[in-house]
Amino acid sequence: MSTLRYFASDNNSGVHPRILDAFARSNVGGVAAYGSDQHTEQAVNALKEVFGPKARPWFVMLGTAANVLGLKSMARSHHGILCAESAHIYCDECGAPEAITGAKLFPLPHHGGKIRLEDCKATLRLREDVHHNYPAILSITQSTEYGLVYAVDELIAIRDFCREHRLFLHMDGARLSNAAASLGLSLKQISADVGVDVLSFGGAKNGLMFGEAVVFFHDDLGHDFGHIRKQHMQLVSKMRFVAAQFQEYLTNDLWLENARAANRMAALLADKIRDLDHLTIVYPVEVNALFVRMHKKIIAKLNERFYFYTLDTADAPGLPKDWQLVRLMTSFNTTEEQVCEFAAAIKDCEKIF
Repeated sequence: MSTLRYFASDNNSGVHPRILDAFARSNVGGVAAYGSDQHTEQAVNALKEVFGPKARPWFVMLGTAANVLGLKSMARSHHGILCAESAHIYCDECGAPEAITGAKLFPLPHHGGKIRLEDCKATLRLREDVHHNYPAILSITQSTEYGLVYAVDELIAIRDFCREHRLFLHMDGARLSNAAASLGLSLKQISADVGVDVLSFGGAKNGLMFGEAVVFFHDDLGHDFGHIRKQHMQLVSKMRFVAAQFQEYLTNDLWLENARAANRMAALLADKIRDLDHLTIVYPVEVNALFVRMHKKIIAKLNERFYFYTLDTADAPGLPKDWQLVRLMTSFNTTEEQVCEFAAAIKDCEKIF
């Protein structure tokens, strides 16, 4: 049954052996609780080396917490948060951003998960009317929920737009490592250097057991985040077990090794199925995600052996009734053998027709 998990989500993958070793090494003796330990200090310093000396990182347990509390550090209850209508904060966090920040989400049309600045500009007109929430934050996802990557010039254009229109810029970086690997750039070059104000930096999708980091780059933000984190139940008493993972993750670019491996397997899978007759790869394969239109007969046959997500038809308007959109994900520990097995199974399904 283990193969059923391989192509559904990178959340389904296990923990990298180096992370497990780091976890075990930190499990020696007693240390100060709540982040006042040497492991947390070293991990914070490691993050500053990666993102720059002005970066101010804070650890939390969950990706949703990283997004929501990062947004809360900027938002007031009369504010609006602009995001793609595909954004995780809008679709997959059970209303937590609005419940916790008090602000309203303004979902915008997306293009492979990317927002367009002209759509943002139209929403900014709401500022002129006191009866509407005041748009104050723009949140983007890198890489997007549809596996596309914002290039540096796109990020700079977004940064300039935010500065011009007095918007804070938040980045959901749950898969920032995959985006950096795809672009051949450092984590800093696609976050701090392009004007991101608050970053949610993920690890659980790329080999960590648990834990995320909220990283502040704006001088005026995050100074009370310690209290926000405590009040919202994300101050871990045994913080060393989060921190030790991040310290190892950033040592000798383990984050990059893992992200490259996941991206490479997605590219391999795309190459092996691209020319088949009864499926279409919808978006460019830039990270570790493929979005594929498949005939429902193929999906049903594959589901006998493999597990992956079939998306709602609203995600793929205009599809013939016998076709559906699926998401296929690879992980840091997906093997070439597993990809070849899955691709062979897809090809074998062609015999149905």
